[in-house]
Amino acid sequence: MIRENFEKNMLELQNKMGEMVDLTVAAMEKAFKALEEQDMVLALAVIEEDSSIDDLENEINQMAIWLMAKEQPVARDLRRIISMIKMSSNIERIADFAVNTAKATIRISKTDSILAKTSLVEMKNISMDMLKKSMTAFIEEDIALAKAVGELDDKVDQKNHENYAVLTEFLKESPEDTEQTLQLLFINRFVERAADHITNMAESTAYFIKGQLFDLN
Repeated sequence: MIRENFEKNMLELQNKMGEMVDLTVAAMEKAFKALEEQDMVLALAVIEEDSSIDDLENEINQMAIWLMAKEQPVARDLRRIISMIKMSSNIERIADFAVNTAKATIRISKTDSILAKTSLVEMKNISMDMLKKSMTAFIEEDIALAKAVGELDDKVDQKNHENYAVLTEFLKESPEDTEQTLQLLFINRFVERAADHITNMAESTAYFIKGQLFDLN
């Protein structure tokens, strides 16, 4: 019965983390839709809805600390809890990058978009695929999938370098579009950093499964 209650609490923690992932993916998708359509109302909604993700992170942290104090888990169970604490922190940071993207969209305002000159949307798609895979890897304890997430980060890094080259060249040729170009450069950085945090999540999963530290980046 004691073990059954412990597993029930662990499942609740995992479900809260899964909810964080779903909300974060939705936030990033909305942020990019706002960017593509120059939808200021949608951009503001991304910013306003971020508090729900922050609340979930706080709930996970409080519950994890309570479990460690009450159950005094060791070995694999302790690694599982520690991994969820670290992963929830990473998810919260990724959600912040969605908010930052929404704020950059508002600063760009309604101008002719040069987004199509970049592969930012594709870069975002790869990152969100990484995020979903990292959660699946944790739930299914799939070390191979966790490593695959790290490999996808290389693709994001490549897109990051390509976008930087395109945007900096455009900045030289079209100084009248400086504000928009700079904001897109910031968004490029936000997505690249989000992918780094997702890779950290995959490393936490690998640590939970194998009990040793991995460098997947």
